[in-house]
Amino acid sequence: MAFNKTDYLNDVLETHRMSKIEDLVGKFKVKRDNVKSALSEHYGDKIYYPFDSGSFKKHTAINIKFDLDVVAPFKRNSFETLEVMFDDLFDFLSDKYNDEAYVRKQKVSIGIEFSEDEDGDVISLDIVPGRELNQDQYVDDKNLNLYVYSKYGLFDKSTYIQTNIHSQLEHIRAKKEERKIIRLLKIWKNRNHESYKSFLLELFTIKAFAKEKITGNLWEKLKTVMVYIQDNVEDKGFKLFDPGNSNNDVLDTLERWERSNLASRMGIIVERVDENAENLKNYFPINEKFEDNDSAGSSYGIKGSSVAASIPPTNQRFG
Repeated sequence: MAFNKTDYLNDVLETHRMSKIEDLVGKFKVKRDNVKSALSEHYGDKIYYPFDSGSFKKHTAINIKFDLDVVAPFKRNSFETLEVMFDDLFDFLSDKYNDEAYVRKQKVSIGIEFSEDEDGDVISLDIVPGRELNQDQYVDDKNLNLYVYSKYGLFDKSTYIQTNIHSQLEHIRAKKEERKIIRLLKIWKNRNHESYKSFLLELFTIKAFAKEKITGNLWEKLKTVMVYIQDNVEDKGFKLFDPGNSNNDVLDTLERWERSNLASRMGIIVERVDENAENLKNYFPINEKFEDNDSAGSSYGIKGSSVAASIPPTNQRFG
């Protein structure tokens, strides 16, 4: 039987579904909600209630590499500077979870990696502190300034980014077909150890669907998006704006060589798959933990009741 690219990609998506690890996700949610409550209790009237963000909230998470993201929106007068805000949050989380987690500063967030539990599971959270742009306006406009702790593409160390994370979440809402492609690109990124940020791939996919006529089966849609990335990522006039702030060009987070490398990566995948359809397996492998070898077609079940999450490296998270 001839290799069917779309059937295969549907199988890839199925075996990477978050529903395959519901018990583990439940543990993540409990820890996340406990941290949100701790932040609200500790900072009191200095903070608006923390909210969920990131890939899980966007429905683009995959079960091989994920964490849960929380945004901590502080009031404008809560801290004198963004750096003080960032450091204060780090100190609080370090003291609070000193005996049970490793707490680290990341580019725009504080990472919390809890120690293995009795099942050997590791739970990882990203806490993104932001300060409202204008005093008492956050409830209405949701605008935040984020502190940049370390170099972020063309952004120098110790600066800030203005954004609106609610707008980022809204930007992907109800985009069912786009989310499939985003998940596939994240599977490629993680399985092939690529450093490109998921947010970048997400924005590229959404823009491709907006600018191109993307039709056909799943492989044809994925191919069109990859060709779109290849054709545009090195174009100096091409912009990929943050939906939370149109002044932020997310492509600025890439060095020139990284743009060239991404274009090459996309082109190679398309070329190799056109040569031999089964080369898809090299770039978009099935998650064998959840492959039901006794079933035909694209039916998959859970081989185990739990799987430890892979924790993203500290330089891999944003938004």
